[in-house]
Amino acid sequence: MTRRALLPGRWLLLALSILTLATVLPSRVEAAGGAFVVDDAEIAALNTCQVESWVSFARNHDFVGVSNPACTVNVIRPVELGVLLLRSRAAGVWGSLLSPQAKTVFAPVETGKIGFGLAAGMMFDLANDQDTSSYAYVPATWKIDERFSINANVGWRHDRVADLHWLTWGSSFEWTFVKPVTLIAEVFGEAGHRPIFQRSLADPRAQAGLRFTPVDNVDVDIIYGRNVTGVRTHWFTIGLNVRAGS
Repeated sequence: MTRRALLPGRWLLLALSILTLATVLPSRVEAAGGAFVVDDAEIAALNTCQVESWVSFARNHDFVGVSNPACTVNVIRPVELGVLLLRSRAAGVWGSLLSPQAKTVFAPVETGKIGFGLAAGMMFDLANDQDTSSYAYVPATWKIDERFSINANVGWRHDRVADLHWLTWGSSFEWTFVKPVTLIAEVFGEAGHRPIFQRSLADPRAQAGLRFTPVDNVDVDIIYGRNVTGVRTHWFTIGLNVRAGS
């Protein structure tokens, strides 16, 4: 078989890989910090910045590496602006995504109350110079006490490659059962379609892990997940989040 005959198949694999990995990103603007998908209703303090990074390894040899720097600035109101850069391998094909993002909070999180905000962004396939997706969602957080909180997300994503509109959803809890360790568990997904080429995209997805906070401005995450990108396989993630003032 000639190289020319192989190219269409490789590009099809790349397109499906980008589409699969893009489904996990709509809820990753801050995602309770770091690699967790379900977002909370908080942003970093005004005029401060942070960098969240993680690497994820799947049992089927897929890979995701992410760096997500963000800063909070005053744009009429405090808005957290970030750019997520993702490098991935799926089905043996490498791809890269770039996602500019913005998030603001309308009701701050306070103990005994529910806070909520709004987040939105776009995704670009750097390999093909293509706008692949846009999304928006509402994150809400109910802080029951200083140790326990519940997060919920509901939103929308437009997959421009397949021209599909998805309902995005998610729920999680954060429990600081002993300082400096927090247990975080989440379930999330997308609804509205069950594509023939990958029906598992519409299946619920889940992650659980421990966050270690040795000092106030540093988190280390260790996470186990299942079907995280819409592919029925097991994932292991290690993340590092660093926050700094201006």
